[in-house]
Amino acid sequence: MNPIGFRTLLSKETRRFLKVPGQTLAQPVVTTTLYFLVFGYALGGRVREIDGVSYIRFILPGLVLLTVTQNAFLNTSSSMFIAKLQGTIVDLLIAPLAVADVMAAFLGAAVLRGFMTGALVWIIAGFFNGFDVAHPAWVLLYTLLITVAFAAIGLAVAIWSDKFEQLNVVPTFVLTPLTFLGGIFYSARMLPRPWDTVTRCNPILYMVEGLRFGFLGTSGSSPWLGLVISLTVAGAATGLSVWMLATGYKLRS
Repeated sequence: MNPIGFRTLLSKETRRFLKVPGQTLAQPVVTTTLYFLVFGYALGGRVREIDGVSYIRFILPGLVLLTVTQNAFLNTSSSMFIAKLQGTIVDLLIAPLAVADVMAAFLGAAVLRGFMTGALVWIIAGFFNGFDVAHPAWVLLYTLLITVAFAAIGLAVAIWSDKFEQLNVVPTFVLTPLTFLGGIFYSARMLPRPWDTVTRCNPILYMVEGLRFGFLGTSGSSPWLGLVISLTVAGAATGLSVWMLATGYKLRS
């Protein structure tokens, strides 16, 4: 690895989203806070508790995941796609940087953005229902794996995409539906058959339940199963992105 090159690229990627905090930090936090207020209080009056936890606390882990995944994906996908569009990706390819340098810098900046926005959502929610965290180590581990997974997915999608329409296909028609159907606002056990079984085929459900175990100490599935699934998704997405960068897929004309 090239330590100087890695630090330079990481600094560039970090400054890129910090220059527009209103768009990259404030906007997702405001949006997620509105979800928290609307669903937490509107539905909380009807659904008092789920699994022995107040509804407004029950949805917190899912809203943190929603914020983290969106920001991690957007950070890498927008940066890589703009580099391709403007032709500056050539400068990156000919620079004395290994694939590991590029991957670590892109993923590192996305992880930082994901943690910052996720922490802001947790802090805002804490004013409504407290700052208690049952298992902080589990929260940090799951958040790291989730941000790495979605940052790598964003990088792969940006490399694959030739137009803005293609860039929006995966988040719009795949990631967003899977996220909202992943148990953010409900427990899979509340669904009738066969939808409870269908929902359990969604890997994001186990990420949400893993975070829920970390925050609340309770979940609808084993946190170890969620950890294995999160590791698998992160590993597969990272491996795909590494292959694309190493082979120059759609990057070298």
